[in-house]
Amino acid sequence: MAFYLLRRVLYAIPIALAVGFVCFMLVQIAPGDPINAIVPPDAPADVVEQVRRDYGLDQPLPVQFGLWLWKVAQGDLGRSLATGRPVWADLSSAIGNTLLLAAVASAIGFTLGCVLGGLAGTFRGSVLDRIAVGAAVAGVSVPHYWLGMVLVVIFSVQLNWLPAMGAGPGGSADWAWDWAHMQYLVLPAVTLSVIPMGIVTRTVRGIVAEIMNQEFVVALRGKGLTRRGVFLHVVKNAAPNTLAVMGLQLGYLMGGSILVETVFSWPGTGLLLNNAIFQRDLPVLQGTILVLAMFFVALNLIVDLMQTALDPRIKRA
Repeated sequence: MAFYLLRRVLYAIPIALAVGFVCFMLVQIAPGDPINAIVPPDAPADVVEQVRRDYGLDQPLPVQFGLWLWKVAQGDLGRSLATGRPVWADLSSAIGNTLLLAAVASAIGFTLGCVLGGLAGTFRGSVLDRIAVGAAVAGVSVPHYWLGMVLVVIFSVQLNWLPAMGAGPGGSADWAWDWAHMQYLVLPAVTLSVIPMGIVTRTVRGIVAEIMNQEFVVALRGKGLTRRGVFLHVVKNAAPNTLAVMGLQLGYLMGGSILVETVFSWPGTGLLLNNAIFQRDLPVLQGTILVLAMFFVALNLIVDLMQTALDPRIKRA
């Protein structure tokens, strides 16, 4: 197990370097000049050049990438061009808020997906199966931002049950586990959970249906094993593949929440990226994308290790 862990970590290093290079280049080739976010339009040319030298933007791209990578290795993501604050100072609180939103959304989506998918795979062709399949198709078809706006209109504007924007009373971004703050989490979490719910439902349904048709399930029933015992064997065999899908979906929730966080003004990495894009804030863009990408790489590594623990056949292979 230790050798497998070391091998997977070594595989993750070149992936992390490649992700860092792609993050750096994608931001660099985007249109616009980041200096415009710092100096006014009527600034003298010598002032513009001085600012460009201060931020190292006058260097060739390979030199800029090398300097940026060296600072990142030391834990320095640079300073925001728009605010002058360290990128990590803004990113740390945003990551916490996005993790909170993604955790609640994944708990809702994965629970509903496993329940609906398990029932649909067990009772194929029944009314439950058709309901689960319909919910899964609707979940993966409805756009996030449209569903978020519909929920705001219904539950915030018309019914006035839940707040529409922010993460706390008075626009506060400091989280607390009380109803005054938790009610701000309901609508964005439900909106973000719909797509993973649909994907997990379809995945679990297919896996359970395939396992239920295998010979060992028929043998277990022939030996007189109870329905609960058969169900536990099915869950054990379905867990590795289901876990892999859940890990990917959690990574997508972390990186793909920009539209949902923008609709609800949730102070996470999505909203931070949205503001950085419009302000052409290169350090914030690069730092945020890199951290989210590294989270995805680490999450894949954790899922691989958990799959190996659940299914020894992966380790032998």
